[in-house]
Amino acid sequence: MTFAAGDEVLIVSYEDDPRAAGRTGRIVDAVPPGPLTDGRWTVNRIGLLIGPALCHTHELRPTGR
Repeated sequence: MTFAAGDEVLIVSYEDDPRAAGRTGRIVDAVPPGPLTDGRWTVNRIGLLIGPALCHTHELRPTGR
């Protein structure tokens, strides 16, 4: 699945910080992720105490908003 910058996504799971699971955020990347981020999407606006997250595609679902 491919996302675009600004897409709202639901974080279904997040192996690096389980607190992010179940929260929504916005995709930051304007292009699909590459080797620099190990194929992970940058998701921001997750929560006040949770910084931007690098999520694998299988950890994300579009919200349709």
